Amino acid sequence: MAYSTTVARHKTREVGVGNHIVGGNNPIWVQSMTTTETFDIKGTLDQIHRLEETGCEIVRVTVPKKEDAAAMGVIKSRIKIPIIADIHFDYRMALACMEAKTPDGKRAVDKIRINPGNIGGRKRYEDVIRMAKNTGTPVRVGVNSGSLEEDLIDKYGFPCPEAMVESALRHIEIAESMGFYDMIISLKASHVPTALECYTLFAQKSDYPTHVGITEAGSREYGTLKSAAGIGAILLRGIGDTIRVSLLGDPVPEIEAAFDILRACDRRVTRPEVVACPTCGRLDIDLERIVAEVEARMKTLTNPLRISILGCLVNGFGEAKEADLGIAAGSGKGVIFKKGVPIRNVLEADMVQALWEEVQRFDEDTPALESYTAKQKQKDAKKSALTVIS
Repeated sequence: MAYSTTVARHKTREVGVGNHIVGGNNPIWVQSMTTTETFDIKGTLDQIHRLEETGCEIVRVTVPKKEDAAAMGVIKSRIKIPIIADIHFDYRMALACMEAKTPDGKRAVDKIRINPGNIGGRKRYEDVIRMAKNTGTPVRVGVNSGSLEEDLIDKYGFPCPEAMVESALRHIEIAESMGFYDMIISLKASHVPTALECYTLFAQKSDYPTHVGITEAGSREYGTLKSAAGIGAILLRGIGDTIRVSLLGDPVPEIEAAFDILRACDRRVTRPEVVACPTCGRLDIDLERIVAEVEARMKTLTNPLRISILGCLVNGFGEAKEADLGIAAGSGKGVIFKKGVPIRNVLEADMVQALWEEVQRFDEDTPALESYTAKQKQKDAKKSALTVIS
């Protein structure tokens, strides 16, 4: 990437979840959750398969009833990604899921998620942790502002960040006293500033990996924006080892939104990022059309490139130089920059194809271009600007 500024990631311990390792320097994994009744095996599998096709890397299903727990083995045997059993109220469902097997005798779940505020007290929590230790099943301790323990509400008066972090640390301590350490922590709130402060405070006190999300974010449009604000702010503090964008309705759109948030925060770039200037009266090319065509082509790529397309000369040359590949344009023509070096003059009609060609051969001469001095890049850019103006 052209930009050198990065946010140091909070160092966390590693916890295995199926074939993924959560924490440490491993990828920040993208999760989602099904909306089906889990005992509806066909409906649940259909939704998980659609999530897999979209790029979901870990999936969670709800297990409130015995028939849901009984379905876990079949579901696990027919999917490719790790599966989490989400448990509320009835701790026996956690035990049942950890006892369940696939048809070929493997574990039916890769992780259990429990909520300390509604699991039914310390003894039941300890029963879950004991079996998790015996079966080698990791646990997500999912603290939620809407279901905090009564004693903490009495102590703090309301579900504030300090109360939520105390809940998480309390349950970590109980598990550790039993010799169990395979935990991932979440501290979810619907209020963005509360969630941000929760994760920040927890990271100061613990090195357990965290699952990050804004709970009950809302409808697809507003929920995506709210999640971007909350999850993005947390990621930009270096915190977070898995994320989920929680949206109302079909969970499939959550996946693209999550990857977009990771990409925008420069935490995990899995496809090119296209940067374009806003529409204004200075535009001298059909920028909207060009950007749409470029984005459509880039959807098939996994290169972590930053591509800048600027439609006027005011900021164009500066922005284009700072990207991996960039176009600075005006008067129906422009200059393609690669690693800050102008490499090609193009007409507006040829810009999309020319840029695509440069993306295809990006790695060929990049080392040589990176050896250019800043002074030489500035000198060459000025010459290119004069070419476009004339």
